Amino acid sequence: MSKKSHAKVRAAADGLRKKDDISLVDVLTLAEASISSMKQFVDSLDSKIYSEFREIAEYIQNTKTEIGHLQANDLRSKHIPEAGGELDAVVSSTEEATTKIMECAEAILEADTSDTDAYQQLVNDKVMIIFEACSFQDLTGQRIAKVVETLEHIETRVCRFAAAIGAEDADGAASEKEAKRKKRKEDLILNGPAKKGEGVSQDDVDALLND
Repeated sequence: MSKKSHAKVRAAADGLRKKDDISLVDVLTLAEASISSMKQFVDSLDSKIYSEFREIAEYIQNTKTEIGHLQANDLRSKHIPEAGGELDAVVSSTEEATTKIMECAEAILEADTSDTDAYQQLVNDKVMIIFEACSFQDLTGQRIAKVVETLEHIETRVCRFAAAIGAEDADGAASEKEAKRKKRKEDLILNGPAKKGEGVSQDDVDALLND
């Protein structure tokens, strides 16, 4: 209630207190003044609440729009399964090529060298198989490139969504399962192979063993 409205109501109430005989008109006048002042207060309050609700509604709408751009269902049903399929194919082709190369190497090592011509023919045949098996590297590179493209696709969408809603990283693991997996890696030192130039080099290991 504004000061002006409050003063108006108070003046009307003071006027009634000074009268010995209060009529219905006086009561109605006071009621009218009170209702008028309350209406101004409620109107201003309604305007503020409406403005806040409108901001909330706009935020919710923007969030829904960004969730739509995230296309979570598309990622789950298409991109992620495709990336998983490519990685499975990489593992399969690598395993197959490794098996062929090892079999050829074993055949060469175990071959009878007494017959020079037969031995040379066997070596040539096995080496050709090894060369053919090594072609998996080109296909593997193409498949991994597709996986990287998928990861970049996901990264772009997630980063856009996070920026749109002003999200900040929370502390700790996202789930209990993730926390257990992280702890297991730390306890068992499951860091995996180090990148080139990182970790302990073979020269360092050799120097340690020599000492």
